[in-house]
Amino acid sequence: MTQARVGFSLLALLLPLLLNASHFIINDLLTPKASAIVEEIGDELSSKTGISLYVIATNEKFQKGANLFTYSKQFDSNLSKPNIILIFAPNSLRVGLVPSSEELRDLYDDSSVKDATIDVVASQDKNSKRDKYTIGIVQGYSELADQIAEAKGVKMTKTLPNETRTIIGVLKYFVILGTILILWILVLRPIIMRIKNGK
Repeated sequence: MTQARVGFSLLALLLPLLLNASHFIINDLLTPKASAIVEEIGDELSSKTGISLYVIATNEKFQKGANLFTYSKQFDSNLSKPNIILIFAPNSLRVGLVPSSEELRDLYDDSSVKDATIDVVASQDKNSKRDKYTIGIVQGYSELADQIAEAKGVKMTKTLPNETRTIIGVLKYFVILGTILILWILVLRPIIMRIKNGK
């Protein structure tokens, strides 16, 4: 009787995790906390856009020149469509994005998503490799979800802020402000002064 209660309690605790674990195809790398963040982002994105975003975070070492599109097709029958798969395979030094259709490619910038994933891993700091992999995957997944949502005209609330994008936004603001200031000093002000002085 006691064993039955323990088994039932364990099942009750694990059932929500099993039901929600839908955005991972393979997860050899992420911690439970990071996995939960990915699940939240994936759930929000699919509910708002109808697009499923999957992750393959694998320790597998691919053969040289292996095609990630062909590799991902083995999982195709179990996935909701439309979808995009983020593949992270550090032992093969590979990061890839595989959309289920060509139309989905227009919803994101391949390079910036890969950069968001790889930049953390390549950084020189005291974090362990596993921590870097975890942060990189979550950052890349979040960036991809944000870009898809933006392309679809919806706002995400569960994604992580992209510090690089914020810095670029601030820099753009300063460039525009600087251009206006230079334009005022070198062009507009002298013209106004000449008109005032009647020259």
